[in-house]
Amino acid sequence: MNRFSGKVLFLDRSDINTDEIIPAKYLTEISKEALKPYLLEDLSVEGFDPAGDISGCRVIVTRANFGCGSSREHAPWALEVNDIRMVIAESFARIFRQNMFNCGMLAIELPPDAIDKLFIEFAGRDTTIEADLDAGVLRVVSGDRQSEIPFSISDFDRALVEAGGWLEFADKNY
Repeated sequence: MNRFSGKVLFLDRSDINTDEIIPAKYLTEISKEALKPYLLEDLSVEGFDPAGDISGCRVIVTRANFGCGSSREHAPWALEVNDIRMVIAESFARIFRQNMFNCGMLAIELPPDAIDKLFIEFAGRDTTIEADLDAGVLRVVSGDRQSEIPFSISDFDRALVEAGGWLEFADKNY
């Protein structure tokens, strides 16, 4: 199973769509690796610079409706190839969310007040988040600030994540 922890990239905006995650002009690429340099290049969020802010981040915290727009699987692939294996948001577009789990990645939905707390207490600081799947807890750490936030995912989505994605799950179960 993938490890779900690391430095956080805070993107304080709702409705980040799949074209902003990976622009459509790169969908002709034939490998996931070819998508790597273009992640979030068209995203407009105040203070965000894709050329310098993505490197080293493993987790995204954002607002509502992340991954809306086209149902392309390239969007989670672009995150995956950049070692971003967990996105935490108020909500996700349904197909994007399932594509994350199908790729063995975590799409964690938290209530708006929990997302607000993350932005208020941790955005702008060097922050890491670790997901403990067994306990259903996110551990958030920034210097001397720490927080634990409960989360849940369905048993089936958890099985997909634990297997490493849909293909690995199917290999083991069918």
